[in-house]
Amino acid sequence: MKGKSSDTVHDFPSTIGKPAKRALLAAGYLHLQDLTSATEQDLLKLHGFGPKALRILRETLAAQGKSFKS
Repeated sequence: MKGKSSDTVHDFPSTIGKPAKRALLAAGYLHLQDLTSATEQDLLKLHGFGPKALRILRETLAAQGKSFKS
């Protein structure tokens, strides 16, 4: 179903880029809160997800007093 991931409601910052956003959605992560159960290493294994997206999400979570799983 083409276009499905772009139609999915999520609360990821737009600055992470489309490939990273698609990778997160394909892996079943729909909200920032979902990322608190993932490690940084888990996310870096996703195709299309890289260090820049990781840094942006780390900073976004920290601003909310949250973090990735240790």
